[in-house]
Amino acid sequence: MPNNKLEHIAFILDGNKRWAKKNNLTIKDAYRKGLENISLLIKNCLELKLPYLTLFTLSSENIKRKSINNIYEIIYDDFSSFLEKIINDKLIRIKIIGSKKKLPKKIIELIDSSEKETKNNKNLFLNLAFNYGFKDEIKDVLKNFLNNDKLDLENEINIKKLFYLGNIPDPDILIRTGGEKRLSNFIMYNLTYAELFFIKTLWPEFEKKEFIKIINSYNKISRRYGL
Repeated sequence: MPNNKLEHIAFILDGNKRWAKKNNLTIKDAYRKGLENISLLIKNCLELKLPYLTLFTLSSENIKRKSINNIYEIIYDDFSSFLEKIINDKLIRIKIIGSKKKLPKKIIELIDSSEKETKNNKNLFLNLAFNYGFKDEIKDVLKNFLNNDKLDLENEINIKKLFYLGNIPDPDILIRTGGEKRLSNFIMYNLTYAELFFIKTLWPEFEKKEFIKIINSYNKISRRYGL
C-alpha cells in the first residue's frame, strides 16, 4: 500500500462569505473566523512536521471588489496580530507571494516586516498568496527571463527560480474548501502533479479531523507522473 512522501500542502481558502450568510454574521466576522482557522491549521502542520504550507489568502481579483476595504480592516486589526504572534514564536518563516501594486503602504510595510523578522526560522515555510494571480505571475516570469539572456532553460531548477515559490518542492496536495472545483488562477505551474481535493466544507468550518482524513486518503493514492 502506498505511503506517499508529504512535504508541501496548498490551500484555496474558500467559503468565508457563505459562512457569514449561513450564520447571519458580517463579512468581517467571517474573515476573523477564517483567520483563526489559519492559526489552527498552522498548529496542525507544525504537529505533523510539514515543511511547507501555501495558502491562497487574497486573489488579485478580490482587490477589485467592493468588499476589499473590509479585508483591509481585518488585516490592520487582526492579521497584524496574527503575524506578530508568528514572529514571536520564532518557528515559521513567512513569504508573501503576489503583487504589491495598489496595496496600501501600511500593508506593504507589514508584509516586508513579517518576511524580514522570520527569515531565519526553519520549522515551517509558510507562503501566503496575497494579491496573487497566476497570470500576473507569468508576466513577471517572462520579464525576468527577458532580463536574463544567459538562463539555461534545460535546467529545471533555473526555471523554478523564476516563479514566486522558487526552488522548493511543489505541493503534493491542493485542498480547496467551499465546494468549487477549479484552480482560480492559483500557482498552476507548481500544481502540475498535485493531488486535488475539492471539499464542500466552508473554510471557517474546516477542522483537523477532515485535514487528517485528506492526508490519509492521499497516502493511499498510487501517484503517477504522466498520463
